[in-house]
Amino acid sequence: MPNPFSVVSRKCTKNMNNLVLSLAPKFIRLQTLILRQDKAQLEDNAVESIANFCHDMQVLDLSKSFKLSDRSMYALAHGCPNLTKLNISGCTAFSDSALEYVASFCQKLKVLNLCGCLRAASDRALQAIGRYCSQLQCLNLGWCELVSDVGVLSLAYGCPDLRTVDLCGCLQITDDSVIALANRCPHLRSLGLYYCQNITDRAMYSLAQSLVRNKPAAVWESRKPKNDEEGLRTLNISQCTALTPSAVHAVCDSFPTLYTCSGRNSLIMSGCLNLTSLHCACAVQAHRTASAFPHSAH
Repeated sequence: MPNPFSVVSRKCTKNMNNLVLSLAPKFIRLQTLILRQDKAQLEDNAVESIANFCHDMQVLDLSKSFKLSDRSMYALAHGCPNLTKLNISGCTAFSDSALEYVASFCQKLKVLNLCGCLRAASDRALQAIGRYCSQLQCLNLGWCELVSDVGVLSLAYGCPDLRTVDLCGCLQITDDSVIALANRCPHLRSLGLYYCQNITDRAMYSLAQSLVRNKPAAVWESRKPKNDEEGLRTLNISQCTALTPSAVHAVCDSFPTLYTCSGRNSLIMSGCLNLTSLHCACAVQAHRTASAFPHSAH
């Protein structure tokens, strides 16, 4: 019987660890394995078994595996060097040295979810990711409070193909992080800055200018009418209370795919009371249309 290339296990409420131990030796060609858990069951020996037998693994989801230690990370680094997508969100026991080790071996990573990895996601680890993982496109650093501008700048310079970056709750970062991403990552499409309260207008103006800055003038002029799909498509600046309407409006002018209207909400700014008057172009147009055709009196 041929081995399948993908296994998703989300509803296994008991004995997931034993299941992985029994199946890994039989699925040596496995490329995708999703092991999301509501209650932590996986232990290091199961991950070590995956690393020992599934050397073709490309996509691995170990999110919320609270029981795992650095042993698992070191095993993956050696046994699964072809990983392109790794989700270890919520794995709070991993250290930054273990993440640094994984980055040095798994240099094909394109998607990395570190949300809530409070110990692992440090500036030191991000410097290693910037050094080794130049193909990285999507990175989630949500609520990684050790992250500062030092780590984000290393990412911006080392991973120029970054397209989605979530920095929500990274309380230490400042405008310098956003400016580096705007200057060095021309394919950036989604940026999460929720509760990054050190962010000011300076970061917004840098984002607004990035589309022009990252293209030669002649190319910009020839493509200008077609740029709806270029540049930022999603921006979360909720709770960034230092921002002013003029700066955020400059970002909206540069990226017409940012919408504040219902159903197309790609510019998220809840908790920013000074931005309540800001609306995207289609919302303004809808208001003008409604004003032009008032309801008839009854």
